[in-house]
Amino acid sequence: MYNTFKPEQPMSLMDFVRAAKSCIQEITPKALVDKLNNKEDLLLIDVREHGEYENGHIQGAHLVPRGILEPAADPAYPKHLPELAAARDRQVVVYCATSGRSAMACAVLQMMGFNNVLNLDGGYARWVKDGMPEVHEATY
Repeated sequence: MYNTFKPEQPMSLMDFVRAAKSCIQEITPKALVDKLNNKEDLLLIDVREHGEYENGHIQGAHLVPRGILEPAADPAYPKHLPELAAARDRQVVVYCATSGRSAMACAVLQMMGFNNVLNLDGGYARWVKDGMPEVHEATY
């Protein structure tokens, strides 16, 4: 018999996002721009999908779709992303479209031993709404 966790009510996506946001820190687009302009040592991770990234992203962001985050961050996994796997003691800023996927990604990275992870509050949608610089380039 499996020992499974069964909540009284099934959890929704927003339940997972709220749980993640309760244990992570967030950064505003303006504060992130300041860090980037000051050339702070940080790793910027975009956890959206390829098509979303190609439609616009933040300069210098590494695309690591949410579905492959754990293997990309695990140095023991053969196809890890070296920049991410080696960033446990660096500042890592994560974003997605509206900050839900990235909140869950931040929580996972913290569980994997990353010490300084920040979620972009409002995600790329807020970044654009706040008039921050965007990059539009196709990846091949």
